[in-house]
Amino acid sequence: MTFSETLSGADFLSMVRSGVAELDRNRQEINDLNVFPIPDGDTGDNMYMTVDSGRSAAAGAIASDGSLGAVAAAVSSGMLLGARGNSGVILSRIFAGIAKGLQGRQDAGTPEFCAALRCGVEESYKAVSVPVEGTILTVLKDSVEAVSAAVPADFESLWDLLLQEMEAALDRTPDQLPVLKEAGVVDSGGAGLLCIFRGMADFRNAVQTAVSEEPVSTTAAAVKPALNLDAFTSESELTFGYCTEFLLRLQSSKVDLDSFDESEIRDYLVSVGDSVVCFRDGSIVKVHVHTKTPGEILNHCQKYGEYLTLKIENMTLQHHETTIQNNFRKTRKPCGIVVVASGAGLVNAFREAGADEVIEGGQTMNPSAGSFIEAFERIDADTIYVFPNNSNILLTARQAAGMYEKSRVVVFESKNIGAGYVATASIDKSSKDVDATVAAVEETMSHVTCAQVTHATRNSTMDGLDIKEGDFLGISSGKILIDEATPEQVLLALCKELGAVDHDVALIIYGSEADPEAAATLPARLAATCPMTEFILTDGGQPVYNYILVLC
Repeated sequence: MTFSETLSGADFLSMVRSGVAELDRNRQEINDLNVFPIPDGDTGDNMYMTVDSGRSAAAGAIASDGSLGAVAAAVSSGMLLGARGNSGVILSRIFAGIAKGLQGRQDAGTPEFCAALRCGVEESYKAVSVPVEGTILTVLKDSVEAVSAAVPADFESLWDLLLQEMEAALDRTPDQLPVLKEAGVVDSGGAGLLCIFRGMADFRNAVQTAVSEEPVSTTAAAVKPALNLDAFTSESELTFGYCTEFLLRLQSSKVDLDSFDESEIRDYLVSVGDSVVCFRDGSIVKVHVHTKTPGEILNHCQKYGEYLTLKIENMTLQHHETTIQNNFRKTRKPCGIVVVASGAGLVNAFREAGADEVIEGGQTMNPSAGSFIEAFERIDADTIYVFPNNSNILLTARQAAGMYEKSRVVVFESKNIGAGYVATASIDKSSKDVDATVAAVEETMSHVTCAQVTHATRNSTMDGLDIKEGDFLGISSGKILIDEATPEQVLLALCKELGAVDHDVALIIYGSEADPEAAATLPARLAATCPMTEFILTDGGQPVYNYILVLC
């Protein structure tokens, strides 16, 4: 067989690397394919971070087992943990299906790879409860059906046809999904998938070119704030220790992979450190621990395998070290609450409302499935209630819940901050009746109305409004209701449109881009027209949205 007629594990890893690089070069373009003309497009970033997690996880598979099946499984495993946003979750399921189709194979020809692609279609449709045509799902399905019918003789022909059909399917998405046609864009998830596959199609060049094992680049969406090195001087004493994180690839030469229990590592870590997170995914053990002697831990754990990634940070320099220390619990609790929020004020508000873990994220900053699993581990409760607070994070939370087996994890369909906040504050943690708690929370959320105020990033016509770049928009339940010159005007109009006068309490959360002095005038202005409604103003510090309005 010639190279073009068969695919090896090394070839597949090169394909994935090339796909990551191509998406990285174009992810801002993918972000900009946003239905709403507001600054919350993050599909490109989410898909990039998801597939790059797969690339990173697969590096060790070549060294331990270079078969195509093993490499595909490693890519899938990394993507499942690293999945971010709805597009990232669906993407991870596509590659999970491909891995399922390639399971046990040393290599594959085009018939076998076509079958694996069909498995990818099947798994992707399972990822969503109600599949919507005109999305990434359709782009993949239509193109794979065409390629499977043709069964090309070599991979060059396969990729040529697949890309041709994907481009055509992507161009059809506005005709299949009216909201895309109204916005004048194609589906962003489908565009991201095409970008990845376009890079993968160039795998022949990638095989012959050394590709870095480090992420190809980073952007603001993935970059941490710069550390303040002056926080730990030559006179400082080590108080908090080091935050130590690593991925350990278990080695068959050191342990029996079938019978090895990662609790052996976890028990050791608990005896020498704290804030321990330790879970296994296949032959990879993910570890997070706080310790003053990271070297001793690394020497001990190397008895079980070899390191894929390693990070050690002085916690005095970490932006969130206090939060992490305060959240750690050593005693298993009957229940715990995980929420997603961004902005210092909102994070504190959720903690005061009863959240045990606040995963910092939200619009344009979608957390990964692994972030949820780490939060579940830190809580260590019999039942864990999860509030994603964003429709684009819901699938990720559900994927994490499905992967976690140590607790009963209940993911509520909280699609906005308002519903999540009111519901979090309403939960009776002393109740042992989970079903009754779930019913009560869902009833509470059904009576909450939430709206957001942000600015338009481009000219657009949507929901009957002639929108100009720079206008401020009021959005509720996925519909643009208000278009005004200032965010305060939008907030006032939203209160009228949504009937704030009929609610007992209205919470106004202003964000990092809002003018505090202008915000301070809103309660009095609103009280004049809604005298029976209590207006509460709070500094949420959230990005993207100047204001969040919560009516309850």
